[in-house]
Formats: sequence, structure tokens, C-alpha cells
Amino acid sequence: MIFMNIEIRTDKNIPNSERLITYVRAELNAEFQRHTEKITHFSVHFSDENGVKGGPDDIRCMIEARPAGLKPVVVNHKGHNIDTAIHGAIDRLKRSLEHVFEKKENPRGGPLEFADVDADQA
Repeated sequence: MIFMNIEIRTDKNIPNSERLITYVRAELNAEFQRHTEKITHFSVHFSDENGVKGGPDDIRCMIEARPAGLKPVVVNHKGHNIDTAIHGAIDRLKRSLEHVFEKKENPRGGPLEFADVDADQA
């Protein structure tokens, strides 16, 4: 398994543990393994927006991916626990990165072609 540069942070309401780090790295590596050449860095941040009060969908996962030579791509997803938050964010990130990579490989319109003015007047 190839490990990409993955940074994981949590707010004061979510304990950061070796288990969480291992889990998040495994999920990202599994989902983005085919893009290891294209993505240089992941930054993952978990926050509990309601703290001890709890509530539905109060765990927020923000993932920033840095594709080589392109602007960073940032997605957010809220879930009722870390698992739903990370998987929702990964799904959004996959769609966003596929769009970015497709746009880079197939730019819309291609090169501009100008009409030959002299040919029209002949």
C-alpha cells in the first residue's frame, strides 16, 4: 500500500488517536490509490460542531486535497459520526477530483481556430 502525505487534525471535542489516524489513512489510500501520482497531500480536519450537546449530523469532516500542479480542492461533509462524515467527504472529493482531472486532460473547446480572411475575399 502506498502512503500519500496525509495530515489529520481534530478539534477539542474529538480525540485524535492512532486508531483514528490509521483508519483515515487506510480509507484515503483505498479510495485514491490510483491517483497517487496526481495528489501530493491530503489535509483532513474533524470537528464536532455542537460539542457535548450532541445533535444530528454535528460531526464535520473537511478534506483538502492538493493535486500536483493544480489548485487545492476542498470539500466538507457533515455526518452523525466520524465514519459517515469521512465517507461523505471522500465521495464528494472523488467527484470533485475526477472533474478537475478530466478538465485538465480535456480542456473545453481546444485551441482556437481563426477563419482565413483572405480565403473569404477570393
